[in-house]
Amino acid sequence: MASSLLVLLDDISSMMDDVATLTKVAATKTSGVMGDDLALNAEQASGVRVERELPVVWAVAKGSLLNKVILVPVALVISAFAPWGVIPLMMIGGLFLCYEGVEKMAHKMLHREDAEQAPTVLAHPELSADALVGVEKDKITGAIRTDFVLSAEIIVISLGTMATAPISQQILALTLVSLAATVFVYGLVAGIVKLDDLGLMLHRQGRALGGVILKAAPLLMKSLSILGTAAMFTVGGGILVHGVHAVDVVIEGWAHTAGPLAVVAKPALDALLGVVAGGVTLLVVTLGQRVLRNGPASS
Repeated sequence: MASSLLVLLDDISSMMDDVATLTKVAATKTSGVMGDDLALNAEQASGVRVERELPVVWAVAKGSLLNKVILVPVALVISAFAPWGVIPLMMIGGLFLCYEGVEKMAHKMLHREDAEQAPTVLAHPELSADALVGVEKDKITGAIRTDFVLSAEIIVISLGTMATAPISQQILALTLVSLAATVFVYGLVAGIVKLDDLGLMLHRQGRALGGVILKAAPLLMKSLSILGTAAMFTVGGGILVHGVHAVDVVIEGWAHTAGPLAVVAKPALDALLGVVAGGVTLLVVTLGQRVLRNGPASS
């Protein structure tokens, strides 16, 4: 009996070693998407009242965990029984990211004054409690919706690195990657949104670093806002490019002509295609909404 227990423990230890290896490989492959997820969510969490920053981040983090609770079993089932459906579903998600990115840019250009006030609207002292709850809810919902697509890509990429592993190892490794991604992204987001508080505390203590942080924090948030929007196009466009082999070959060929800049050229071309795809989708959606609003009688 003792020997059987030792064999069991050895099997468990061996499996956990394999799971750790799978998790490490998957985390490496998905690090770029996690970076995009970080930029997007740091932007989404900015602009709220100081006392509401961490609650908003926590609400989005819980939504992200729920996304992954849904996505992990769904991804495993689709991969096992309908692997042909993975790419089309990812392309729909990628197109949605591109559409959201273009819609966001269009809103900023067409409603520039509102866009300039948007980052501080939640911090306005005269905002009523009901209005605050409503705006926060919309902000959190939008962040969770975007996280759903990025989480799906993280899981699909991770699953691709462990396709030949036993199902038990896939489940454990995907669970670990999902948890690690959520803790990593939202832990950093929480740190970023509270960076100005850290700077203020150090400044009051007479430390020069506090002043540096206070000056750098707004620039960091503005940079993350730009990077967050760009991430929508690079991730969304990249998914679309990867989904159509002929387009992927052309984009890769163009990128290689840039020589040493090929590493930058590929994401830039993906983003460009993402902008075009998002613009076309926004146009179709806008026209569709007008047709539905006017109804068949007006025609």
